[in-house]
Amino acid sequence: MSDTTRSGPTGGDMAQPAPLAHTLTGFPAAATLLVSAFDANRQRIAQDSGVSGTELRALFRVGRSMSITPKDLAHHLGMTTGAITAIARRLVDANLLHRVDHPGDRRSLYLELTQHGHDVMSGIHRDFSKMLAACTTSLTAMQLTAFTEALTSVAAEVRTRSARP
Repeated sequence: MSDTTRSGPTGGDMAQPAPLAHTLTGFPAAATLLVSAFDANRQRIAQDSGVSGTELRALFRVGRSMSITPKDLAHHLGMTTGAITAIARRLVDANLLHRVDHPGDRRSLYLELTQHGHDVMSGIHRDFSKMLAACTTSLTAMQLTAFTEALTSVAAEVRTRSARP
């Protein structure tokens, strides 16, 4: 059978093009492998922590911000404030987040990590750092520095080029 035809349900040749594989090569392929590996790791961390992937992303953002309004968290995650309300409720119930009254606006509040939330995030960061250290043992200190600088540069460029005007 040629590359441009496939066997039909009755076994005869049909004049349909063969499906095309969409693959990347070189650096784009390596970048997608890295992103995919990190995504699988994030899903494992979420499962081990008893939260969803989206809830874990929310925890990371709250931890990085230290204190954030639900509106700002919704904007960062590309979600509605209603969805954030549900996520925050689950994370509060799990003792990972707590709500703090906004000092200047009685209608608003901040989301912050609880002590348990800080402990969970510290453990996640410690385990991730250990894993990456183990994954990069084949690199010299200079190579690791160059790799870090390259990843940082590429990430910044991707963010800049992905930003909506």
